[in-house]
Amino acid sequence: MSLTDASGAAPVATRAAVSPAGLPTADEAVAHTLLNCLLRELSGPEHQTAVADGHLLLWLPRRGVLLRAALRRTSLLGAHRFTGPVRERRDGGWAAVGWRRLAEYVQDELALRTDVRNEEFLEQVASSHEAVSAALAVRAGRPATGTAVGDGDGLAAYLESEQSLVLGHRFHPTPKARSGDTASWLAYAPETGATFRLRHLAVREHLVIEESAEDGATRPLDALRADVPDGYRLLPAHPWQYEMLSGSPQLRAALDRGDVLDLGEGGEPFAATASVRTLYDGDTFLKFSLNVRITNCLRKNASYELSGAVALTRLLAPVLADLEARFPGTAMLREPAYRSIALPGPDGTPDRSLLEGFGVIVREGLLTRLMPGTTPLLAAAVADEYPTGPGHISRLIDTGDPQAALAWWAAYVKLLVPPVLSAYFDHGLVLEPHLQNVVVCVDDEGMPAQVLFRDLEGTKLVPEHHADLLAALPADVAGPMTYDAQRGWDRVVYCLLVNHIAEMLAALADLHPQTEAALWSQVRATVQEHADRHGCPPRLAALLAGVPLPAKANLLTRWERKADREAGYVRLASPLTEDVLSQVLRDHTDDDRTEDAHAETTRSPR
Repeated sequence: MSLTDASGAAPVATRAAVSPAGLPTADEAVAHTLLNCLLRELSGPEHQTAVADGHLLLWLPRRGVLLRAALRRTSLLGAHRFTGPVRERRDGGWAAVGWRRLAEYVQDELALRTDVRNEEFLEQVASSHEAVSAALAVRAGRPATGTAVGDGDGLAAYLESEQSLVLGHRFHPTPKARSGDTASWLAYAPETGATFRLRHLAVREHLVIEESAEDGATRPLDALRADVPDGYRLLPAHPWQYEMLSGSPQLRAALDRGDVLDLGEGGEPFAATASVRTLYDGDTFLKFSLNVRITNCLRKNASYELSGAVALTRLLAPVLADLEARFPGTAMLREPAYRSIALPGPDGTPDRSLLEGFGVIVREGLLTRLMPGTTPLLAAAVADEYPTGPGHISRLIDTGDPQAALAWWAAYVKLLVPPVLSAYFDHGLVLEPHLQNVVVCVDDEGMPAQVLFRDLEGTKLVPEHHADLLAALPADVAGPMTYDAQRGWDRVVYCLLVNHIAEMLAALADLHPQTEAALWSQVRATVQEHADRHGCPPRLAALLAGVPLPAKANLLTRWERKADREAGYVRLASPLTEDVLSQVLRDHTDDDRTEDAHAETTRSPR
């Protein structure tokens, strides 16, 4: 069976606002996410999809299953919005198919397509479903805070935005999968609003390992507790991580001989942010290791990542200063220090599991870079498909005014796009501006005034721009810090346009579907303006010409159990192509004229 391709440009399903009335069930959320992955990575690229009569039809050719889902809205990028259950063609009719059965169909199709088996897949989908169910239950039992942007409590609004992502990445097959027991997860999960005190260890000075990019960079760690004995340094630990590492023979021996003192939990509470392992107390972010697998990866700070964060903070100082001077509404949160413990293992060298397991990275707090008078909000929360927090786009603008949406969008893309492109083309710096790595700072009217980039783990260098700097670093630190030029460009385009801009744009288009083409046209205009000012390098020219956009293949990466760094890309038809946008805009103009004529006829019948 062959279906007309619906993975690229598609007709707008409705002219009315299509924002959802409420959150989906866990069953619907998991099923819709699996559909998104199938559409993007399997059935879409193989032209086995169609949009008809307000539904997506999706064929699994190897498994021989036809699926159907109702659409709230179609998308120019193929990132459609679904509603209600997924159904399968059965016995001449359409029967609802539950999330588990759908996951089994996905598993079968992948196995037949790739000749690879993955016995973990169904278990990980089930784990994600369990976490979503638990987060929705906690949310339902919690009273609404009433926090709003502009009410004077910017920290509360920010933390709510970090902790509002109950459903996760909608193009990842297992966005909330995690190892560990449910009770521990709930105690430390951002989705439950978790705040807690850190576990404090005092470590003899000669057993502390740390690096700093500048004087005083470790001060936020030392300030956490005042009663550390002479000859020791404070090492804070995530309490969940301490539970998991407390049985280590090397750690137990160090505690017994007094090389490490367990001071217990104490100090001011920290709040879990969206990444789970990065915590915030309103002054400083601390990025801990967690021996927990979340989505694809074990969330541990590898030794090269510890050193790499500090090295990038030091080496990129002039680059970041240049970008921030040229683009005043942009800043990067630095990571100027890390600290860990170097307990000797059986071979006399530092025990790597403890060094990495207790490694903590110091990241600047928001106030270091925040523009005065603005409220910071996690971009992923602003762009969420469902309005789960005070920072959602529907709470920042007048939802009844399409022009307000277009004005907000024009301001936003002009803040976000130029510095990312300049970082790559002018400095060989690959930023990773996906939705969870960007903080949007809005004024009291909800208008974007600043964007903050964060998380140097995903920030990479193009080697030919930084050969001397990289040569000065240990090979095991410099190697993971780089992407070749093409891989770096794919990463920039994916994070900036597909992961971030497309999803933020989708949230606005939910409010005003008729503006989708105009929103993409604004993106194109912003890229074109940047290209005109900077000589339009070939990769930018290709982007403006409408070459397909790279989308990270999360489903295939998870199925083949690849590391995130090894993830491949699928290619999506670009909505930036000028002739496509012109045609869609003309279609909307014709629709508007038809509606106006109909309205006039209705008002003045002959």
